[in-house]
Amino acid sequence: MKQEEIKDKGRRDFIKTAAIATIATTACGSLACSCSSKHEHHKAAEKVKLLSPDGEIVEIDSSYLDHANHMSIISKKQAREGIPGRKFVMVIDLARCKNARKCVTACQKMHHLPVEKEWLSVKLMKDSDKGSPYWFPKTCFHCDDPPCVKVCPVDATFKRQDGLVLIDNERCIGCKFCMAACPYSTRVFNWDEPNQGISDANYTAESSVPSKIGTVEKCDFCPDMIRQGLLPDCVTACPNGVFYFGDENEDTVTNGDETVSLSQLLKDRGGYRFMEELGTKPRLYYLPPKDRMFPVERGYESLPEELKERYKDVIEMEK
Repeated sequence: MKQEEIKDKGRRDFIKTAAIATIATTACGSLACSCSSKHEHHKAAEKVKLLSPDGEIVEIDSSYLDHANHMSIISKKQAREGIPGRKFVMVIDLARCKNARKCVTACQKMHHLPVEKEWLSVKLMKDSDKGSPYWFPKTCFHCDDPPCVKVCPVDATFKRQDGLVLIDNERCIGCKFCMAACPYSTRVFNWDEPNQGISDANYTAESSVPSKIGTVEKCDFCPDMIRQGLLPDCVTACPNGVFYFGDENEDTVTNGDETVSLSQLLKDRGGYRFMEELGTKPRLYYLPPKDRMFPVERGYESLPEELKERYKDVIEMEK
């Protein structure tokens, strides 16, 4: 058997195993082995979509999910190696974003972050004085040639075989070299002792929590959810389908409502990578803000006053 056929067979076997596990856990009524009181209230719960690698979307009640800590028990070695045969990728459709900020709050809830700490932020961008502003969600770019990995002196920041760039806070010494090297400014530093109320007994770099004082953190694309066939919380929380997530090896991405070919989506919509000229090769693509679904003002007027200050300068330029 040729090497390519062996790799393909391995990927199909992995997909088959993951699909069987998903069906089995859904049938028993719980993905987190927590099928007691939550089951009684599942009718009122929101739906969560599971992504199958062949493009099918399966819905379950969110009440069955326990985000408090990492349903998959994996070794630290597995956490650093990643999920075999996968190459994860995200696409953000700027034409759909109205700064609803559901992605931000879902990320904070998933990772037990305080409201002032954002691994996922939404910027208000304006490319020229003659252009109009647009909302710009920004996560970690999970670069294929990541500067942050190159400068880390203790191998705390590392690149996995499935494309994700993660941080091991048990190794991190807080030198901030990675923060200085990241051209996208997507990392944050824990200046204070986090108050998350989470045990660190099962910590791995894949889970990202609990946080530690004096270490660096960032968006991780929710690899502990991906391992179970779940989409990252930012994807499912967005009411407008802004975020697409999937596997480049399968050429498939989904926003939870529609599943499309990655290559065709990028080709048809003129997909691009932010600051491509840097050569970092991000695994995050953007679709230009053409034929926007919402006027930019709609994402500003409903904000609390403290958040309005963040975007005030750009908004006032439009008046």
